Amino acid sequence: MNLTLYVWRQKGPDKPGRLEEYEAKGISPDMSFLEMLDVVNEGLIKKGEEPIAFDHDCREGICGTCSQVINGIPHGPQEKTTVCQLHMRHFRDGDAIYIEPFHAKAFPVIKDLIVDRSALDRVMQAGGFVSAHTGGAPDANAVLVPKSYANVAMDAAECIGCGACVAACPNGSAMLFTAAKVAHLANLPQGKVGAARRVCMMTDAMMNEGFGNCSNHYECQAVCPKGIRVQFIAKLNREFMKSQTTTRRD
Repeated sequence: MNLTLYVWRQKGPDKPGRLEEYEAKGISPDMSFLEMLDVVNEGLIKKGEEPIAFDHDCREGICGTCSQVINGIPHGPQEKTTVCQLHMRHFRDGDAIYIEPFHAKAFPVIKDLIVDRSALDRVMQAGGFVSAHTGGAPDANAVLVPKSYANVAMDAAECIGCGACVAACPNGSAMLFTAAKVAHLANLPQGKVGAARRVCMMTDAMMNEGFGNCSNHYECQAVCPKGIRVQFIAKLNREFMKSQTTTRRD
């Protein structure tokens, strides 16, 4: 396969960026998208040019760091797939492919296709955890969890925090990410104790980081590589309303 790439190049967060054209030749359809970029970078290095900077780690669809917008879609055209899992067989010989970083106010560009997504980490640090006594592991049946609650909690826990929902949202909202983290713990007994404080702290952190509001476009669900559903946003809203009632009663 021979492809024409239009890649966003930007030297730093305070530098202007632009799309630059590159040729990707002799690409195997069995390559992943990141392997294709590896081949392009090898060619650039041989010519003495600066390679394209892009982020990656596990290359197994687990870490979410391979965040790129491909032809206008975060993580590319294949549903429920990260960039590292996207294979070149989903493109055609001669295609033009546009590759950009996640564009969002809360995700400043570090270089080329790499953005700073630490705003999501700070939302987690605000309350996306439970406190427990250390010691030996408790018996598996020490805390009983209804199967339906466990299933919903596991669905929410699939979120890998890649930020595709933010990049796809016209408002740059992190509601789906925050909702998944809140809903994961809100459906488990271990998360009930700090539920009211958690949802308030995490939503406050989300707004302070510069993420926008949710206006029900559902683009977040459409691009999520793990299929996180927008129903979790409704769960977040319910948890927030419950926390306000609890606060007033206290």
